[in-house]
Amino acid sequence: MPYRKQQFTEGGIYHITLRGIDNNLIFKNIDDYYRGIFSIYEFNNKKSVSILKRRRDIKAGKNKLLKVGRGPASAKLDLRDKLVEVLTFCFMPNHIHLLLRQITKGGITKFLSKVGTGFAGYFNRKYGRKGYVFQNRFRSVYIKDDEQLKTVFAYIHSNPVSLIEPKWKESGIKNLKKVIKFLEDYKWSSYLDYIGKKNFPSVTDRKFLSETMNGGKGCREFINDWIKYKSIIRISEDFPLEE
Repeated sequence: MPYRKQQFTEGGIYHITLRGIDNNLIFKNIDDYYRGIFSIYEFNNKKSVSILKRRRDIKAGKNKLLKVGRGPASAKLDLRDKLVEVLTFCFMPNHIHLLLRQITKGGITKFLSKVGTGFAGYFNRKYGRKGYVFQNRFRSVYIKDDEQLKTVFAYIHSNPVSLIEPKWKESGIKNLKKVIKFLEDYKWSSYLDYIGKKNFPSVTDRKFLSETMNGGKGCREFINDWIKYKSIIRISEDFPLEE
């Protein structure tokens, strides 16, 4: 169960990083990714969550919330009493990035505890293992202003670039068009929903951050400019300017 000895303030926004224990994979296949989506949606709830009851309700057609399985979230009725606002998320094979706003006392700690315990139960049953899945301590950074908020928005959503261009943050981008397309096709983050491609719209609260980023167009431009900046760094290092 991930924890951190930190007091989170109500209304405060925090960048949270959850890593697999010993940097082990936490998403081994597509079903694990879908279960992760399920987890950050369903466990964002003050009420207890019964997975068996949840499945029975879905099967009986009594509940139209986020389904476990394929396809985008299609919530028509949200009965959750939320602990936090999930502003952004990004799943990587061995870690998770979340941008959370605390809206209830102790909300972030409770949310992460429920996600950690719930996902670990699923993961351990599936792979025949015991113990923690996530490192005991998670990393958190308090967001102080809009400038930092925008930077973290870009940082979180550009994380998947390392899957096709390892060490791009140190060495720059080799193929800019390929990277931009990859990010706009990457299913396991909130970026698609921010730029108007319906993916998992029920998982995130996007109104505040979308307005801060000047809508979907602004989100796309900011991310692309971030990636282009990295490309410029690479070019200037490979071909230093001379007077």
